[in-house]
Amino acid sequence: MRLTLSVLSLCLTAGAVFAQNDKFTVNPTQFDPSNTNLVTATWLGGLGCPTSTVVAAFQPPAFSTFLVVPYADPTCPMGDTKDKKIEGLLLAKTGPTNNNAAAGATINGLSNKEVLTELGFDIRKGTHCGAGAPRFNVLIQGDPNNHFVGCAAMPTTSAGLYGQRKRATATDLAGRLHSLRSPPVA
Repeated sequence: MRLTLSVLSLCLTAGAVFAQNDKFTVNPTQFDPSNTNLVTATWLGGLGCPTSTVVAAFQPPAFSTFLVVPYADPTCPMGDTKDKKIEGLLLAKTGPTNNNAAAGATINGLSNKEVLTELGFDIRKGTHCGAGAPRFNVLIQGDPNNHFVGCAAMPTTSAGLYGQRKRATATDLAGRLHSLRSPPVA
C-alpha cells in the first residue's frame, strides 16, 4: 500500500503525522512541472509538535536570568520520544490554487499487511484546513480509486497556543474517505 499526503492549500505547516522509525519513512515530494518555485516540502527541526522538551524561561523581575523548565505543547498529547530535533514536515504552496503545483509526502516501507488505523494533521494557527486541501490520498493496491480525506473532515482532538491536532480514526475514515477514479496504470 502506498499512502501519499497531498497539499493543495496556499500554505500549510503540518506536524509529522507518522513518526519516522525503522519500519517506514516519510519522504517530502514536490510536484512543480512548470518550475514555478511556489511549492516546498521538507522536514525542519524546531517546527514539530513538542511533547517532551525544555525551555529557558526568562525570570522576573529583571528578566535577565532564566530557568530551564520542562515544556510540552498541549496540542501534542503524545509524540515521538526519539524526535530530539522536534521535526515538522513543512508543506507549502504560496501561489494561487489553480497553479499546477503541489507539495506532499510519500510514506514508504509499508507492507500489504499494514492496517490504516488513523490519519491526522497538526495544523498551525493561520493555515488553511479545507475539504480538499490539505488532504491525505490513500492508494490501495488492486483498487483503481484514489481515496482521500481532507483536513476539514477530521475532528479536532486537541488544541493549544500554536495550533490544533486533527485526527481521523479507522471508524471516522470509513465514513469520510472519498473516492476519485484514478486513470489506469500502464
